[in-house]
Amino acid sequence: MADAGQSAQSIGDVMKSIKHVILILSGKGGVGKSTVTTQIAWSLYSKGKKVGILDVDLCGPSIPRMMSVEGSDIHQCSAGWVPVYTDKDQRLAVMSIGFLLNSRDDAVVWRGPKKNAMIKQFLSDVCWGELDYLVIDTPPGTSDEHITVVENLRDYNPDGAILVTTPQGVAVNDVRRELTFCQKTKIPVLGVVENMSGFVCSHCSECTNVFSKGGGEALAESCKIPFLGSIPLDPSLTQSLEDGQAFIDLFPNSPTLNAVNNITTKLLQLDID
Repeated sequence: MADAGQSAQSIGDVMKSIKHVILILSGKGGVGKSTVTTQIAWSLYSKGKKVGILDVDLCGPSIPRMMSVEGSDIHQCSAGWVPVYTDKDQRLAVMSIGFLLNSRDDAVVWRGPKKNAMIKQFLSDVCWGELDYLVIDTPPGTSDEHITVVENLRDYNPDGAILVTTPQGVAVNDVRRELTFCQKTKIPVLGVVENMSGFVCSHCSECTNVFSKGGGEALAESCKIPFLGSIPLDPSLTQSLEDGQAFIDLFPNSPTLNAVNNITTKLLQLDID
């Protein structure tokens, strides 16, 4: 693993330049949490915002590949790490442990204390500069990593969490536990996103509910939290992520992109600055 380095910054020094902090949470793996993270970030970027993605899924860092910056080198300045930018105008930045590994096949075999120390360093030592939104992609579940993120951000009033689920009952039940976690740690819940909500045929436009439908919306209604929207299964989105290409540029008229843009529009409506 590459040298992590040290800086004299505090978390407060970093957070004072960031207007909004959003955590992306899921109760279980495989619901497309990182996919939702990247698409929300791209959508915010397309709406003129300056955005950072912090990938704290230490054991499964998929964000670099999805954002087509895998294998990039991390540089340091006097204040700490400089994130990797995906664009020439430097309005979309990424930081991930994936940049610190010697190979994409390297496993992170760490106990909790070392993971927690790494996350604290990510929160204090990345030089994001001025950001409109910092979107934090977390591991599945409610583990040490989540507690570390929440405890270190609580004093800086993060906007809250987006809970990602798929429609079927097993996933929705896991999100209920994630909701309890947010309540216990006093993190506001911005809303629920139902991912993989139906498959729309590209030829006939017929929608097939592969994993059922409506579980996320029903959960939001029963728990009295906002339902931000549904994102359908889309092979084009999957392929663009595999290839590290911007779905938003390749398929500007896609119903999937419209669904994502509707979600970010609701997030922007929460901006009271």
